[in-house]
Amino acid sequence: MNFLDPTTWAGKIFNGDWVAASGGNLDVFEPATGQVLTSVGLGSVQDAHRAAKDAAKAQVAWAATKPEERAAILRKAGDLWHEHEAEIGQWIMRETGAIPPKAGLETHMAQGICYEASALPSHTMGSVHPSNNDHWSISRRRPAGVVSVISPFNFPLILSIRSVAPALALGNAVVLKPDPRTPITGGHVIARVFEEAGLPKGLLQVIPGAADVGVAVVEAPDVRVVSFTGSTAAGRKVGELASANLKRVHLELGGKNSIIVLPGADVAKAASAAAFGSFLHQGQICMSTGRIVVHESLYDEFVEILAGKAQHLPVGNPHTEQVALGPVIDHKQLERMDSLVKATVNAGATLVAGGTHQDLFYKPTVLTGVTKNMPAYSEEIFGPVASVFKYSTTKEAIDLVSDTEYGLSLSILGDVGIAMEIADSVPTGLVHINEQTVADEPNIPFGGVGNSGNGSRFGGAEANIEAFTEMQWLTVRSEIAPYPF
Repeated sequence: MNFLDPTTWAGKIFNGDWVAASGGNLDVFEPATGQVLTSVGLGSVQDAHRAAKDAAKAQVAWAATKPEERAAILRKAGDLWHEHEAEIGQWIMRETGAIPPKAGLETHMAQGICYEASALPSHTMGSVHPSNNDHWSISRRRPAGVVSVISPFNFPLILSIRSVAPALALGNAVVLKPDPRTPITGGHVIARVFEEAGLPKGLLQVIPGAADVGVAVVEAPDVRVVSFTGSTAAGRKVGELASANLKRVHLELGGKNSIIVLPGADVAKAASAAAFGSFLHQGQICMSTGRIVVHESLYDEFVEILAGKAQHLPVGNPHTEQVALGPVIDHKQLERMDSLVKATVNAGATLVAGGTHQDLFYKPTVLTGVTKNMPAYSEEIFGPVASVFKYSTTKEAIDLVSDTEYGLSLSILGDVGIAMEIADSVPTGLVHINEQTVADEPNIPFGGVGNSGNGSRFGGAEANIEAFTEMQWLTVRSEIAPYPF
């Protein structure tokens, strides 16, 4: 039997065991072919509330489990990502339309995230404070309880496991609702790994479902923390719902990310970086490069090179062909990005390359002459579309890349001294000098500002402990204190 056997989850959800779902069945389609890959159980609101309640019961004993025992399970999970990398990678390619390197990146990151999380149980969890009273004064970190994780379709494994693994390691239970378009790589693969790693039953609940299930995993009374990754529009709704129910919420949302190409930069290398940042995984990444801001001395040459790359990058089925871009996730996403490109061109921008598609395969697209009144200027397209702008002074470049409601990732290519000055002037969560905008590592605090998030960070001990634990103040005296009453 394969590690990932579709009969395991047919008609079922995961609560430590594979149990019948009450919401019916959900077909999972391969974007490249339209073929049904598998069918999973579709969770209901009742399933979600039951999952949260059962998770809360299991969490009590888990929080009391010795740190070394929790760490061992996380390390085993890390080993399993490596052991089953090839099989899991095939599912990522087929379910998400990923090329093989993107699939490999997801499994490698999942492995690293679990290894990093395995160090959390033995991390320092508090401080001793001076006090003017006759007691010991201590602050300590305690598990939050039940954490709901809602993840998107684009990097479903990474964007689920980056919350699931540290939350579990720190003594919490997790209810995971993956995107219904990617329930296998965003949910059931993770369930299988932790099942095999020996995670006690009830601590991880996986409930694929529609928007009503998303609401339920936020509202459920037993949930204390919500971790959401997705669009800014959906994030606003999740944030409002969580706040109304007095839940802590971590939001990692969209981006309108820029590359600045400084005068004197290597144009060929800069165009290569821009193509990678704009077109990787069909531009379906929150950190994708949407704006490329090029010094006037390099602009014409840069546009020519980037357009040439866009015209020659192969697009096709990554499961059967050697290509640079696969399909976008579905027709709804295709229609949205195509309409934004068409509206921008109709408003006066120049289509230098791309702008066409066959089925879900969208050609890498380059636009010039984009101005503030055009959709491609301000909206996150979430497709393989790059808009190239010209600037003459550093201030112009700073003003242009800062002219957005988002603040996730910024790339600056060229002189490091100038780049550092720019980095100090642009509000953004991530800055990459002489690298493109798409980057992540298991041990770094990842997140954005503005409409890219609410200041939360995922990754690294400090950020993860902050995200998934609660601070408790504890005082201790040697005997009961005297009081005047």
